[in-house]
Amino acid sequence: MKIIITGGEGQLGRELGQIFKEEGHTVLQYSKQQLDITDRTQIREILKKIESELIINTAAFTKVDRCETELEKAYLINGIGPYYLAVEAKKKNIKLFHISTDYVYSGDKLSPYEEEDTPYPKTIYGKSKRLGEELALMACENITIIRTSWLYGHGGQNFVNTIKKLSNQLGEIRVVNDQYGCPTYTKDLGIVIKELITRPPGIYHVTNSGSCSWFEFAREIIKLLKKQTKIIPVSTEEYGLKTRRPLYSVLSNKKLNSFDIKTRNWKEGLQEYLKKECADKNED
Repeated sequence: MKIIITGGEGQLGRELGQIFKEEGHTVLQYSKQQLDITDRTQIREILKKIESELIINTAAFTKVDRCETELEKAYLINGIGPYYLAVEAKKKNIKLFHISTDYVYSGDKLSPYEEEDTPYPKTIYGKSKRLGEELALMACENITIIRTSWLYGHGGQNFVNTIKKLSNQLGEIRVVNDQYGCPTYTKDLGIVIKELITRPPGIYHVTNSGSCSWFEFAREIIKLLKKQTKIIPVSTEEYGLKTRRPLYSVLSNKKLNSFDIKTRNWKEGLQEYLKKECADKNED
């Protein structure tokens, strides 16, 4: 199979490239400089030259605070870009996978969100990502939307790397303790995406299993790193975030499990990630 990955230089794009290449597929990973998903003409020209069977869109504007002030950029990349991809994919009869987010939900629910739950985003990031979902679904029937959360992977900035870096600089770190979600390792997400290629199109929630607060996530990172850094729990209000985050955005994997696809617990994924990161950097 010939596969195009947009946002190919990102953490998930890199992971997907590696997974599919190991399976023997031809993978073309495009950075945002090589393929701007907001440029419909560029998309059309690339799809003319390359007869691919699958497009995986990982490109997105994910800076939550900046989305609030850079609205045009947020809606263009997260909303219009996926629509352009969907329109051109339909013309060429190409299967499309689009990566979305837990931020399409309000975070007011107290039980895991299922695919049938009505999205109600409260941030520009969430609203722009929801628009991308709606427009892409409208334009293309052969599309699978993957909602995931708290993503981390190799070769980029993420929460795990931030805590690791701060633990080398500080004796204590303040971390929010009233926001709950599902930490998700890009490798585990990539494996499920590979499995879903042969499944019916639609919307799927895909995360590692289990859930925690950011505080609990940070504490587990410190524990696995065997650091002495103290993690101080604080409320969202005390922390003083510019943009309100969903307080509860745990995604249910029930639909995924109905296809007999399971994901491992987030602690197991984190352990493997840190082990590989430390090995790659020759750390103890």
